[in-house]
Amino acid sequence: MIYPLPAVMVSCGATPEEYNILTVSWTGTICTEPPMCYISVRPTRYSYGIIKRNGEFVINLTTKALAFATDWCGVKSGAEHNKFAEMGLTPVIGEIVKAPLIKESPVNIECIVKEIKVLGSHHMFISEVVAVNAEKDLFDEKSGVFRLFAADPICYSHGKYYETGKMIGRFGFSVRKKKV
Repeated sequence: MIYPLPAVMVSCGATPEEYNILTVSWTGTICTEPPMCYISVRPTRYSYGIIKRNGEFVINLTTKALAFATDWCGVKSGAEHNKFAEMGLTPVIGEIVKAPLIKESPVNIECIVKEIKVLGSHHMFISEVVAVNAEKDLFDEKSGVFRLFAADPICYSHGKYYETGKMIGRFGFSVRKKKV
């Protein structure tokens, strides 16, 4: 019942013939130093074997404009479909991993698998973040602060996709002294 979750497209494959996209909502940050994250995937999914064999993947953040492709890539199998071609998405070479980035995604997180934790219905790929690629216009020109909401990210909750809301506070706002 921990919702909402990000809806992301995970790209994988070491060669163009192997490239695939998997939609995942069970993902998140697990460590700051070194930067680490995870995705949880059912072993029956086509992408599972590709990720396990190559030991890497890319988390591509999704947007309102990518909602249709995000859903489609989650319900269709890469064993039967070329998801990049059929959804009009562009595979791009990353900085470090062989798995492709999705050009249309505003943020791409390159990951190398460090451990696979067998949990039950899903296996967790615990991974180190080795590169982050983000569109320059998502950064405030003056402060350099990353503005994720400018990308119109979407999230997932109980079988439904949602747009994200407005900011209601910053970390520590509950204890910050009031200005006089």
